[in-house]
Amino acid sequence: MHTGLKISAFAAGLTAAFGSAYAVGGAMAPAVSAEGSSQQEGHGAKEHPAGEKEGKEKGGGEASGLPGGLQVSQGGFFLDLDTPRVEAGETAELRFAVVDEDTSRNVTAFRREHGKELHLIVASSDLTTYRHLHPERAADGTWSTPVELPEAGGYRVFADFTPDVKNAEGVTLGADLAVSGDARPGALPDAERTVTADGYEVTLDGALRPGAGSELKLEVEKDGEPVTDLQPYLGAYGHLVALRAGDLAYLHVHPNGEPGDGRTEPGPEVSFTATAPSKGAYRLFLDFRHEGKVRTAAFTVYAGGAKPGESVPEGEEFADHGH
Repeated sequence: MHTGLKISAFAAGLTAAFGSAYAVGGAMAPAVSAEGSSQQEGHGAKEHPAGEKEGKEKGGGEASGLPGGLQVSQGGFFLDLDTPRVEAGETAELRFAVVDEDTSRNVTAFRREHGKELHLIVASSDLTTYRHLHPERAADGTWSTPVELPEAGGYRVFADFTPDVKNAEGVTLGADLAVSGDARPGALPDAERTVTADGYEVTLDGALRPGAGSELKLEVEKDGEPVTDLQPYLGAYGHLVALRAGDLAYLHVHPNGEPGDGRTEPGPEVSFTATAPSKGAYRLFLDFRHEGKVRTAAFTVYAGGAKPGESVPEGEEFADHGH
């Protein structure tokens, strides 16, 4: 923890380039609870191939060559965050719209992916607070959701969606959110192989490398016994979001298998395949559902042998990995 700093508005600057794919190293850290007792089902995470065509194309996903979440405007769409500041520890309504830059109108047509039109992630700049939300859309294209953030400081809001237009691909836009109060930013949590989340023990196994795909296996136990009856959530038995420390570059990775495919068991293991875009520190957030409630286990990992405090090389070129 650093010395407290009284602020009325604080927002993280996130401007670095990211990679062709995402990955994880061989170490992990403490868990972070998901907001609320349960979360609505909806979104199946997915990877997109590297090397997407650059340029501004309607619905063209991460057409700029950057990963999702680093820009407020991308692919012809703009994230208009109507609530740029909230108070720490108080429930507030987060309101925003996705604006079509060609028409300056709110987008009202989205493709439903695994039951939802849009998925919202909120994370603190120090990666100690994480929320996965599913806001509601009004007829005029304004989205809203309640949110309560416990700590003051800078946060990033990620809107993950696919516009309902021809040849559209997924887009992830990001905007800064300030949480007012006595800000005490924390250090990146320590790396641990096993973490606890609401009474569950989650162990991550796998050695991943920058630039090469490798498998991550997460095993869920409760009271020392394997959990073999995980419930589907977001189209799978687990949902993983990765954020890179420093710039909060955002990625989804999808699991290897899904409920009902005839080969994927409902636990205790959930498997993902991922590729690191670079050496560096990452924070992983695994959502899983059991007994009707979503839990979130969080891990700190170091890809490619990076050590704590080691930054991503400045000016390194990365291809687009997507959303």
